[in-house]
Amino acid sequence: MKKIVAFGASTSSNSINKKLATYAAQQIKNSNIKILDLNNFEMPIYSEDSERLSGIPKEAYDFKEIIKEADGIIISFAEHNGAYTAAFKNVFDWISRIEKVVWYNKPMFLMATSEGLKGASSVLQMAYNRISRGNPNQIPYFSLPNFSDNFNQQTGIKNKDLNKKFIDSLSIFVDSL
Repeated sequence: MKKIVAFGASTSSNSINKKLATYAAQQIKNSNIKILDLNNFEMPIYSEDSERLSGIPKEAYDFKEIIKEADGIIISFAEHNGAYTAAFKNVFDWISRIEKVVWYNKPMFLMATSEGLKGASSVLQMAYNRISRGNPNQIPYFSLPNFSDNFNQQTGIKNKDLNKKFIDSLSIFVDSL
């Protein structure tokens, strides 16, 4: 049974990206799914001074251990002003200080969604460019525009063309596990 870690890169209590990441993970048969909430990994804003004075926070080590134990990682990115959320960037900054290979070269599936026409594609491209650098795996990605129009909590992605793109991308991820 494969261990899948999934999370929305947001701290919103009603995160549409967490919903999309959870849905994607639930589509993987014979898997043990762990859904993370970035609110459980709140840390001081990363700075060299903070690291020198207080060291790396326990929450960073906890997050990194969960990633280490996973067979695959699913992240759905929220877009704040065209970039990562501050919460995700902070977790990313802290865990990058623990080991050079941040995501352990695990198979990953990157997604993003928003209520807009672009489906948070700017942050998704940014994330893909950074996370795929040095990762030997093919990293599929998927953007879901107009979340409320295109997603149903029970049935999933309503638009047939978008659903096909999702399934194709998810299949690449599953095949790499």
